[in-house]
Amino acid sequence: MNIKEFAKEYVPQQMKNIADLEVVKTDIEIKREVREDQNKEKYTVMFIVVGDEEYRVPGSVVGQLKTLIEAKPDLTSFKVVRTGQGMNTKYQVIPL
Repeated sequence: MNIKEFAKEYVPQQMKNIADLEVVKTDIEIKREVREDQNKEKYTVMFIVVGDEEYRVPGSVVGQLKTLIEAKPDLTSFKVVRTGQGMNTKYQVIPL
């Protein structure tokens, strides 16, 4: 494949967000890693893997999920709804 064809098909890598999923099971494994950004600065990210894709899990989602599980220990699945953008992003965890 030549570079022109490659460029047409190129999609930059970007981590998806847990809110992009329709349903999340509570027994899915969550991972926490220290990574480097493009400026070589370290940051910690929490994520789950569904298929071959990584989905970022914001701390506020984990906090809400903890509260839901305390109220409903038999919770098996949930959905995350995201509103806003950037620093104004808010997440709502909905039990299913």
